Amino acid sequence: MPTYDSQSVGTNRISIWDLFAKLGAYTRNKPYTRILAVIKKMRNYIQTFNILTEKEIDLFESKVQVKKLKKGDFFIKENRVSKEVAFVVSGLFRSFYYSSSEEEVTYCFTFSNSFVSAYSSFLSQTETIENIQALTDIELLTISREEILVLEKSSTNWLKFFKLITEQEYIKMEKRVFLLQKESAEKKYKDLLLHQPEYLQSIPLNYLSSYLGITQRHLSRIRKTITN
Repeated sequence: MPTYDSQSVGTNRISIWDLFAKLGAYTRNKPYTRILAVIKKMRNYIQTFNILTEKEIDLFESKVQVKKLKKGDFFIKENRVSKEVAFVVSGLFRSFYYSSSEEEVTYCFTFSNSFVSAYSSFLSQTETIENIQALTDIELLTISREEILVLEKSSTNWLKFFKLITEQEYIKMEKRVFLLQKESAEKKYKDLLLHQPEYLQSIPLNYLSSYLGITQRHLSRIRKTITN
């Protein structure tokens, strides 16, 4: 019976349809069922945009690759050019850069059921200054920039879809900047607590305090105040 080797789906990517072919008729094979669930999660998310047809989504699914990262692995590092976009099926990323004093500054967390990339680098094809690191084990579906360009030429729906994804990322970053500049650290912490409470235990205090722009001691006081 075919087996699903988690090592082979690590940094080495496997086409979804190649994986299906290997699993063949073993439709009750648990890994096969798991992959179907992974694809369904991405498909459900894409359908919420109400832009792509079912055939277009089928085409998209045929081009994505399965990828797994271990906690601590990097999706991309600084000084590299972004060549792919990924859908986060499960897990948590943090994005950070190095300040002029060589300190890590965490500015973003990316949760499951969303897309991730070093977008500025992806669009401009220049070296990125950001690092995207896995804070947990992560399961991804990736698609290359080359494949995306092919899709965009095939239908205006793809242009609309990727334009909307880009716009959402811009809005998210703008909100992040405004939140950082305008709101108090306590308000920023409550915002994270409200929208992603299940992940707060996965984010080390040093990353969380960096994200909020405060010291770990101040963060500890905020957490104590909120829980009391």
